[in-house]
Amino acid sequence: MEMQLPPHEGDELSVVDMHTGGEPLRIIHSGYPEVKGDSVLSKRRYVREHLDHLRRVLMFEPRGHYDMYGALVVDSELPEADLGVLFMHNEGYSTMCGHAVIALGRFAVDYKLVKEPQSPEPSVPAFTFATDVTVSVEKFGDVTVDISYGGAFYAFVDAKRFGLDVTTSRTRDLVDAATAVTNAVKSQVKLHHPSSDDLAFLYGTILTDGKDDYSSDPTANMCVFAEAQVDRSPTGSGVTARVALQYHRGLIQLNQTRTFQSGATGSQFTGRAVEETKCGDFKAVVVEVSGRAFYTGVSRYVQEPEDKLTHGFLLK
Repeated sequence: MEMQLPPHEGDELSVVDMHTGGEPLRIIHSGYPEVKGDSVLSKRRYVREHLDHLRRVLMFEPRGHYDMYGALVVDSELPEADLGVLFMHNEGYSTMCGHAVIALGRFAVDYKLVKEPQSPEPSVPAFTFATDVTVSVEKFGDVTVDISYGGAFYAFVDAKRFGLDVTTSRTRDLVDAATAVTNAVKSQVKLHHPSSDDLAFLYGTILTDGKDDYSSDPTANMCVFAEAQVDRSPTGSGVTARVALQYHRGLIQLNQTRTFQSGATGSQFTGRAVEETKCGDFKAVVVEVSGRAFYTGVSRYVQEPEDKLTHGFLLK
């Protein structure tokens, strides 16, 4: 028997669920109102100001969970682009997401959203913003961090500084340490991006195993981003930023491939710097990240008018 939608108010929201390295991606396929704006960044501002209730509907419980991640397919202002995407999470909207791009690549081909599949294109120019920056971190004192950009800004620090291991320590302890670093950097370091002020914010902190010297062995990390959200994958934009940082320090050369492992799930991405470039006055590299994405389901979500929890909630 075909399942019918229950009585509801408003449009249904149709989604396709995937994961890349364990990190979920809920692709919103239809049901959103028109997203206005003449660029992806202006569309991002529009959904934040006018449609944020729908982010909460799909990311929060009871339809989602604290660590849910989403992607809204929109039109792109670029004539050569087949589609644009807005990324969302428990706190709001990010500017770049590697694990989501990997999943969206497969989704776009399978759902015939691209006119003609072509070989993969690398990510945005990635650069090191600052190295050996000392910040005062609550409960931990002075901590030295590096800050790098791979589509979003991240602070990097060896987990051993907190007596932790990214693969064996309790997730709660890793989250607490990373969140404390994020809060410190946000309050003590002013970021800027050559292209747009909309990009000049710290997305999160990535704790590493400290193994930044080039090796054929995997190096592990854990990313805590947005509002203490834990990435189950090695973090695509984080890998991009980490490769840029390693290249800046002379620890990796062009076209040397490194394997990055998630401290949460053990899943792996590979990353390599394929060419030098510039981003404003910053010396930058173009980074190529590889991983695999898989489907987990297809759903249609509705809102009943008498449901007092229809707009979602989070347990922290």
